[in-house]
Amino acid sequence: MHKILVIEDDTSVRQNLVDLLVFENFIVIAAENGRIGVQLALEETPELIICDVMMPELDGHNVLKLLRQEPTTATIPFIFLSAKSDKIDFRKGMELGADDYLTKPFTKAELLMAISSRLKKQSIFNQQSQKKLDELRSSITLSLPHEMRTPLNGILGFSELLLKDANILTPQEIYEMADGIHKSAERLLRLIQNFLLYAELEVIATDPERIALLQSHQTVFPTMSLMQLITEKAKQVGRYADLNLNLDSRCHLQISEIKLHKIIEELIDNALKFSLPGTIIQINSMITNNKFTISFIDHGRGMTSAQIAELGAYRQFERKLYEQQGSGLGLIIAKRLAELHGGDLQIQSKLNEKTVVQVVLPCNSQ
Repeated sequence: MHKILVIEDDTSVRQNLVDLLVFENFIVIAAENGRIGVQLALEETPELIICDVMMPELDGHNVLKLLRQEPTTATIPFIFLSAKSDKIDFRKGMELGADDYLTKPFTKAELLMAISSRLKKQSIFNQQSQKKLDELRSSITLSLPHEMRTPLNGILGFSELLLKDANILTPQEIYEMADGIHKSAERLLRLIQNFLLYAELEVIATDPERIALLQSHQTVFPTMSLMQLITEKAKQVGRYADLNLNLDSRCHLQISEIKLHKIIEELIDNALKFSLPGTIIQINSMITNNKFTISFIDHGRGMTSAQIAELGAYRQFERKLYEQQGSGLGLIIAKRLAELHGGDLQIQSKLNEKTVVQVVLPCNSQ
């Protein structure tokens, strides 16, 4: 049985709604004003809320606004009841996140149809959310132990040698083992950070308020730190001479510098990892119709169209053949970040010839 909260200051209307819904086998709780309604919603967590607009103390719009700010009530379907048919009143309710709007007087059939429609839609939403969580849980369960094992083996192996042979090792040998431990630890740290970031992004994707907060930051592209990030990544693997940068497009992007850096870091890492030393890696930026595009072009092994279509978190193509390191999360994290900021990530590739990865983000060139 579904639990419904009715918030209505008119006693007769409220009682009629309660009686009707109880007769239709709903569990019903009722509040005579907005403040009590908010309290009951937080305490009882109903599956749907029916709320009058015009009420003393706290009107329906403010009730909805407060409930949308609370994690436990943010996604509960919300139906407004109003004697007003004004379009401005209707629009305000929808902008605040109302799911439906019934104008008094309404029929029993209209009310039950609205309830059925919203409960069905919420059920589909819950199923999709659960499916995503199940897929994420399964992917982490299968992938994380394997991906953690490699750097952990390096840390344990080198540290065991240091403990066992500390008295006979040369300073150079100790240095090399310590360096191996450090690199393995860095790889493990980044792996854990990426798993946590991906899980966080999947949660943010279901919350409009957190998406809006994510998009509230601004970065003026290009930044000096961004240029340094690209060049340092190339220098670390001895490929500074392979870089060809054309990042002259200046614009304001609705993304924090940290999130932009994460996108760039993952894409330059991929370009370096999957192309051979001595081949050019070209990075270009351009602005067209208030859209900013940054492209990463490498001449490595590429991907087939089928592989691009199947691209997802934790997937690694041809792992046995290439023995690549990493969990395969980098590209999907960059794509998810672009999407959550109102943009997109696109891939064009020709096997064993060239790959072009483009990130498109909204921008203001002023």
